[in-house]
Amino acid sequence: MRTASAVRQGPLVEHPLIRRLSMLKLDPDHFVIFGSGPLLAHGIRSEVGDLDIVARGAAWERAERLGESTIGVLSGAPMIHFWGGLIEVSQGWISADWDADQLIDEADIVEGLRFAHLEHVLLYKQSLRRDKDIADIIAIQDRLNGWRRRRTSRRGRLLRPAGHPLSIKRR
Repeated sequence: MRTASAVRQGPLVEHPLIRRLSMLKLDPDHFVIFGSGPLLAHGIRSEVGDLDIVARGAAWERAERLGESTIGVLSGAPMIHFWGGLIEVSQGWISADWDADQLIDEADIVEGLRFAHLEHVLLYKQSLRRDKDIADIIAIQDRLNGWRRRRTSRRGRLLRPAGHPLSIKRR
């Protein structure tokens, strides 16, 4: 089990973008939040500009029915936009190198929502290495290094900081 230190105030589900995502009523077992969303969930960032969602099955079908169809800038693949692109839903992530089912099935669970592993977000941001990603890359590396330093010998689990409000389960 992983835990994250909280930067934002209040539960994650109260964040405006997470509230909008919840309004779509997508099947939570069939999508994962990628991009910078996991940084929000892990308390690395207190704000993000949008949510990038990888969806399959019923979640993708519902998004298709409700949203505006478009084409992904980086992938060229079909994508669904909500609220002018504040929430972007796709069936895959950037390239075929990313397995959508694996991303969804093995995601971190934070307050009932699936978020891509920070290791995956790091790889993604390192591969693009845009100016806006540099601070995130450094922050993710710092967080991952902090987790590694706090490992215990008991079942390889990570220690939870005292009084920490978020609990992140690994599937």
